[in-house]
Amino acid sequence: MSNDKLFRALGSPTRIKILKTLSSKEMHLTGLAKEIGISVPVTSRHVDILENVGLITRRVFGNVHLLKTKIRNLEGALEPFIETSSISIDKNRSLFDALKQVPGIEVKKVGKNQCIKSIDGDDGYYIYEVNGKLPKKPIDEYTINKNVTIDLKKIITVKKKKINLNLKNKK
Repeated sequence: MSNDKLFRALGSPTRIKILKTLSSKEMHLTGLAKEIGISVPVTSRHVDILENVGLITRRVFGNVHLLKTKIRNLEGALEPFIETSSISIDKNRSLFDALKQVPGIEVKKVGKNQCIKSIDGDDGYYIYEVNGKLPKKPIDEYTINKNVTIDLKKIITVKKKKINLNLKNKK
């Protein structure tokens, strides 16, 4: 799947509405069409586009087609925008020692351990993965003893539910 097709698929407000609707539940095509207020054939065309770029899966039981989102596939679309650096470090040095060599990474001490505070001025909470796995040690305790790839990921809050609280009128 090319990113062009993915971003084109996300360029429609109707397809975004379909993804939002399917993100909380699995639905039949007819129910989806009714919920978003468009015809079944038009819904079907939009679903086909989203399915072709891997954002929707379809489970078939006889004549029943159940649809569900695969939003996690969006992560792969952002891969070309990730800045990559290569650095050299002596064996058995800490990840913290390696990160000090990368411009734009700021660390801070939390308790007795070092944590990533910001990357390129973008403050937040960051985690790291080593070769795609989440270690159980802080950056200043994780030692490098072979060539590895470190992924730094910002923890971003994603709204899952919005609740408006209204005060009752007192009489």
